[in-house]
Amino acid sequence: MEGIKIHRRINVKGPVMLAAWPGMGNAALEAVDYLRKKMEAIPFGEIDPNLFHAPEAVIIEEGLARLPRQTKNLFYFTRNPDLIIFKSESQLSGKPALKLVSQILDLAQKLGVRRIYTGAAFPSTMSYWESSQVFGVVNKEPLRDFLVRSQVKIMERGQISGLNGLIIGCAEERGIEAICLLATLPSYAINFPNPKASRAIVEVLGKILDVHVDMEELNIAVKGMDGKMALIEDKIKSLFPAMVKGSELVNLEKEKVPDYVMDKIGKLFREAKVDREKAYLLKEELDRWDLYKLYEDKFLDLFKDSQ
Repeated sequence: MEGIKIHRRINVKGPVMLAAWPGMGNAALEAVDYLRKKMEAIPFGEIDPNLFHAPEAVIIEEGLARLPRQTKNLFYFTRNPDLIIFKSESQLSGKPALKLVSQILDLAQKLGVRRIYTGAAFPSTMSYWESSQVFGVVNKEPLRDFLVRSQVKIMERGQISGLNGLIIGCAEERGIEAICLLATLPSYAINFPNPKASRAIVEVLGKILDVHVDMEELNIAVKGMDGKMALIEDKIKSLFPAMVKGSELVNLEKEKVPDYVMDKIGKLFREAKVDREKAYLLKEELDRWDLYKLYEDKFLDLFKDSQ
């Protein structure tokens, strides 16, 4: 299998795979990584990032230029239950994305993986103080009933951007069952970590996999974000007075900031981390929707590494 480096032979029987990439609120990646840590998963392989990533810029520190750190694509495993966990530090698109997914599925088939779980964020017009709900998308009809029995609502229509969604479609072509769990989070906060959404995904996966997961650290992270999100919601309310009624955020008339715009801003933030030229496009988009003040600190953080 080209590009896959196996550092340790493993013995698993009919394992389930968890796979995650960065995305809105990092909901899925943080959920899978939390499970990896709590279940003390052991690394056993990786995929060479050089096959997919070409540096687009250099980092300058004190007048010296260096290439940016390579992103990692890592495999882990656990026993009892038998799990394969894949986590990646970056999203891909186009042919590189399909190639990466193909390599993951090659290994999944070789190890006898019977089902794949991924996660994603589900942006919604909601307040941070509301509970995050989990919706599910499946690639085989019988899995719908399985999710309903697991008390997971079905996402009936829409799309899932990025590799967290792409892999379940590609898995269907290989005959592998796959489910994506999407946790709701506020549309205005897709560019901020959302441990509440991650916690919701962890809770559902814990029930499905029948494993006990210590949630203390995630609960602490949720409380730690409460104050920050309160400030953000206050700023939102001052920018858009139509959005106030108690602690509840209501729909703006004609969706003043549509979800697709927030998706675009999130994508530009991720791209600007590796390509500073994207920062100019990001600034234009933030100004166009009068959102720069809200994201000013996050925008300026993009340039800290190069100062």
